[in-house]
Amino acid sequence: MRYRVRTAVRAGVALVVFFSAQRPASAQQKTDVASAAQPYVNVPETVSKEAQQILQRMTDPALQPSLPTPDDREGWKKAQADYEARIKPFLDAIVKRYEPIITERKLGGVPVLDIKPKGWEDNGKVLVYTHGGAYAFGSAASSVASAAPVADETGLRVISVDYTLAPYARWQQVTGEVSAVLQALQKEGYALKNIALYGDSAGGGLAAGVVLKMRDQGLGMPGAVVLWSPWSDITETGDTYTTLKRAEPLYLYGPHLKPAADAYADPKDQKNPYVSPVYGDYSKGFPPTLIQGGTKEIFLSNFVRQYQALDTAGQTAKLDLYEGMPHVFQLVMFNAPEAQLARRKMKEFLSQYLGK
Repeated sequence: MRYRVRTAVRAGVALVVFFSAQRPASAQQKTDVASAAQPYVNVPETVSKEAQQILQRMTDPALQPSLPTPDDREGWKKAQADYEARIKPFLDAIVKRYEPIITERKLGGVPVLDIKPKGWEDNGKVLVYTHGGAYAFGSAASSVASAAPVADETGLRVISVDYTLAPYARWQQVTGEVSAVLQALQKEGYALKNIALYGDSAGGGLAAGVVLKMRDQGLGMPGAVVLWSPWSDITETGDTYTTLKRAEPLYLYGPHLKPAADAYADPKDQKNPYVSPVYGDYSKGFPPTLIQGGTKEIFLSNFVRQYQALDTAGQTAKLDLYEGMPHVFQLVMFNAPEAQLARRKMKEFLSQYLGK
């Protein structure tokens, strides 16, 4: 279990903290000493022992460097390349563990990875995945860490969308790319009711925004939606952006999220429902939606507001919160019981609503 916990910590840092520069050695040494004496975050007794061990290792996000400015394309290019390089060892371990069949292809002109779990049997259903990374990091390749375990857990074929990152594309193009993939799957014979959409962090906000856009364009909606820690409001709006600022161990809004938000959408567009779906009108319909998150997240207000927007509009929604968990704990806490339970609940939700 010690090996698994250490692997999960490394994975969490690589998957969720999106910074290219390394900490200065002196800062890292001070952090290690401080971490050993006193964890940065509260480590509650109410979470699993596995989760406690990971939380003990988490350090102050203020020590992480800021992201590039929105117009610094060379800075983003370097940061993105570094991210992909740092996560690769963990990805290799995931592929070895789950042995998925991974095929590169294009759908609707958009590059995707077609990921089939070991022993896959076609049941006529498919899960489309929009990865996280603050809209400016990650790829279908580096997101196999999420897609392969989910494919294995659910038994579903997963189509991981390799959408164009900010600042090279903005929200109008990115939402269009995901929509094009969904339309291409329909042309291949998949009925929309047999297609589910899931995303984590920024990918969660993207998933919900795409569904709203497709609905409003008369293109229909998928059968179900699963949102892991969705960045449903990319502005710093909501109570927990303030109240949980020192509880969130993975990033700060100002240096680590706002530059990416501004690279993805002009400030005047950031409350557009297709960008920040908490502002959407759900009275016009929306698929059954599962929202999962943890109580340490500055995004907690996003989850609550997203759920209330759906529920008060009469839509089917489940808000599934986990004690003491950080951002995208399904990956960061990969082998912890909480993460395993969340992935199992995702499977049950999709079994209940996909194809109905």
